Amino acid sequence: MSVPLRIKDVERLTLRVPYTERTRRWNALLVWQWQVVEIVRVTTDDGTVGYGETLPHYTWGRVTDAAIDRVRGRLAAELLGEPGLGAGLDMALYDVVGKALGVPAYRLFNRPKVRDWCPIAWWNTKMSPQDLAGEAQDALAQGYIFHKFKTRPWFDVYEQVEAISAVTPPHYRLDLDWNGMLMNVGTATPVLQRLDQYERVSIYEGPINQADVEGQRELRRQVAKPIAIHFGQPPFPTAVSESVCDGFVIGGSVATVLQQGELAGAFEKPFWLQLVGTGLVTALSAHLGAVLPLAQWPTITCLNNYSDDLLLEPLTIVGGYLRVPEAPGLGVQVDEDALARYAMEPPYSVPLERHILSVVWPGGRVVHFNSMPGQCWPHFRQFGNDPAQEPGATLEVWDDDGTAAWNDLYQRLQSGPVREQR
Repeated sequence: MSVPLRIKDVERLTLRVPYTERTRRWNALLVWQWQVVEIVRVTTDDGTVGYGETLPHYTWGRVTDAAIDRVRGRLAAELLGEPGLGAGLDMALYDVVGKALGVPAYRLFNRPKVRDWCPIAWWNTKMSPQDLAGEAQDALAQGYIFHKFKTRPWFDVYEQVEAISAVTPPHYRLDLDWNGMLMNVGTATPVLQRLDQYERVSIYEGPINQADVEGQRELRRQVAKPIAIHFGQPPFPTAVSESVCDGFVIGGSVATVLQQGELAGAFEKPFWLQLVGTGLVTALSAHLGAVLPLAQWPTITCLNNYSDDLLLEPLTIVGGYLRVPEAPGLGVQVDEDALARYAMEPPYSVPLERHILSVVWPGGRVVHFNSMPGQCWPHFRQFGNDPAQEPGATLEVWDDDGTAAWNDLYQRLQSGPVREQR
C-alpha cells in the first residue's frame, strides 16, 4: 500500500475556549490567557488530516511561521520527534501519521504498551476552601478521584484540605503544589509534617526553591509523603544522587517526555505528566502514559477547567483513570463546529480584568495588591514579606465596581502593595 504522507498544508486556528463558571473567577487572577487555544491542522497530499493543540501563552514551544514553512512538502513520518516545530505541530504529526497507517499514536513511540488506563488528576489553581470543595464534588461526578491544586500563603491549606475532605469519600486523593512558596526547609517542615497526618493527602510538589539542594534533601528526610519537583532543576544527575525528591513533573515535546520519562524510570522515580490543554492534549497524555512504565502519578492536563473539550465524543474517565484511545492517531474526533464557534480574531489575547486582591490574616492584618503576578506573587515568593503559611489566612477579590473608593485604592496600589490594620 502506498502511503505518501507528504505535507500539503498546515493551518493554525486560534480559539478562545471559555472556562467553567467556578474556575473562571480564580483563573482570571493568573492564568487568564490559558483560554487562548491554538489548534494546528495538518493535511497531507492524500487528504489525511491530523490535529494538534497548544496554549500559546503557556506552551513550551509555539508553532512559528518558520516551522510551518519547514514542514510543507516533506514526508510527515520523517518529521516525528524533530525538534523546534512547536507543541501543536509536534502533536499533529503523530496524529496524521497514525491515521494514515491505521495505528494509535502510542504505536509510533517504538515502545511497548504497559497500560490501557492512565491516572489523571482534576486540577485547580489557588482558590477558596469552599470553591475547592465544590470542584471536588464536580470531579467525583465526572469520574475523578485524584485532585491537584495550588497551595498559597493567602489561603489556609489545612482549611482547604478539610473542606474537600468533608464532601468526598476517604479514597479521594489530594496532591498539593506550592511552586516554592514555602520558601525554605525550616518553614516547610512543620507545614508538611502536619499535612502528613491527613490520610487523603498524597503528594507534595515543589514546596521550596528547587535550586536549594541541601534544603530539599533535608526536607525529604523529615516528611512522610512523596515530594515531586520539575524535571531539570536541579540537573537530573544531582536530583538523583542527592536524593532531593521522590519523583518528577515531566512535560514538553513528545521526544522530550519520552526521554525524560525513561531517565526517571531507569532510577525508579515515578512522575506526573504535565501537558496542559483541552481534549487533544489530554488524548496525547494518555498515549504517552501508555508506554512509560513510571508514569504512575496522575497526569495533569487541566482539562476540567474548560467548558468544552473540542471533541465530538468525550474521553473516557472512570475511577480516576483515563482510557487510552485505540483509534488511529490520537484516537479522538475534533468538533469542527466548536472550532468555528470559539474562533477569535487578532490580537490573540484576552483583555485583562482589574482586581484588588486583599490578603487577610487573623487579627485584622491586611495587605492589598493590584495583581497576582505583578505584586502578590513577588511579595511572598521572591521577598518573603509575610508568613508562607499562616492558619486562618484568606484572599478577598474585589472586582472593579466603578466606585471612588475602589479607584482610590487601586491608584494607591500603583506604587506598591498597601498594608493596613482592620
